[in-house]
Amino acid sequence: MGHNPNPSDGGQTNRVRPTRVAGDTGKDIGELRNGTLEVRLSATQADIEAAQALRYRVFYDEMHAKPTPEMAAAGRDFDSFDAVADHLMVIDHALGDGPEAVVGTYRLIQREAANRHGGFYTADEYDIARIVAWPGPILELGRSCTDARYRNRPTMQLLWKGIAAYVFHHGIELMFGCASLPGNDVDVLAPALSYLHQNHLAPPELRPVALPDLYTDMNRLPADQYDAKRVLAGLPPLIKGYLRLGGYVGDGAVIDRQFNTTDVCVIVKTDQVTESYYQHYARSTRDAWGE
Repeated sequence: MGHNPNPSDGGQTNRVRPTRVAGDTGKDIGELRNGTLEVRLSATQADIEAAQALRYRVFYDEMHAKPTPEMAAAGRDFDSFDAVADHLMVIDHALGDGPEAVVGTYRLIQREAANRHGGFYTADEYDIARIVAWPGPILELGRSCTDARYRNRPTMQLLWKGIAAYVFHHGIELMFGCASLPGNDVDVLAPALSYLHQNHLAPPELRPVALPDLYTDMNRLPADQYDAKRVLAGLPPLIKGYLRLGGYVGDGAVIDRQFNTTDVCVIVKTDQVTESYYQHYARSTRDAWGE
């Protein structure tokens, strides 16, 4: 979820490390591997730059988003939120130890990190006051992408395991962020937007609303004018993943012309994740930390 062109097959502990360069690799999520693939948190500035380089390749080279001159010169997608975020990375050790080995990434921002920055990224598109008012630990998910060769089940499972372990370790109660549908044509996207609004609208006490000057009505078609099963099957894998976890969407979509996407705000209460899901990660993280 932050801006998520999402081409992929797819507890607040007051321990934010603003520059992420002196981190303790993997401590927050234990050791999670699948064959040559490993998921871990960034520990150095070089890690962050490798994740940014992957984002650039996917968002700008592949999806033809419009980079700033500074991004184009560096070959990296970056903004000021990167310095306060945790960066989850999938690494394929078969590709070596350099930046080219980073094949998947997700940006994670906890409440204290956002406070230090002056707010969450999502607030640029949505009024998220009701989410921020949530009394427990919250987490913004964003900038998710995977290398085209790794848009498969093993990579996505590893990313989800990393997020789940991070959520478990930090006691996160609410996750949110922007997720994207491809393109800016809301008429083409009308079935998907209508389906999400009519079937997965967040309850009023949690519901974010697109900012007035960006608001695009999602409720565009009556339910009898589209095939709900077909629409659900055709949603981006990332959005389907959030819905599988009991996720909701906010009121209103936002057209992002820079990225040629249409964004929706997604909210997931982590207590809606199945008990077995948590038991698995409770076990694996306890084993990893020797607790």
